[in-house]
Amino acid sequence: QVQLVESGGGLVQPGGSLRLSCAISKSIFSIYAMGWYRQAPGKQRELVARISTSGNTNYADSVKGRFTISRDNAKNTVTVYLQMNSLKPEDTAVYYCNAISRGTMESSWGQGTQVTISA
Repeated sequence: QVQLVESGGGLVQPGGSLRLSCAISKSIFSIYAMGWYRQAPGKQRELVARISTSGNTNYADSVKGRFTISRDNAKNTVTVYLQMNSLKPEDTAVYYCNAISRGTMESSWGQGTQVTISA
């Protein structure tokens, strides 16, 4: 069972920054891709950013140029970061970390972390 533990959410003013972290209890060699999704009240969950184990990234158009996804590898864990700059009220949502296992393509989710952008 893969465990994903997110941290770093909070309340910031518009224009501010936050960095989210997600610790994934799996070796990088067992992961196909990792990403961050978000879900705002009354809306569907949407992809924010994704990174492959080779380092290729892709972003939602709404966050391009403002958010950066990155990762650090350890022996049996991977930490995925989401650096969020120039935050806007419309970035307010619960942010979820996701990992897709290599081979089975099973999708695993973290518990979510609240990000609120408000003056």
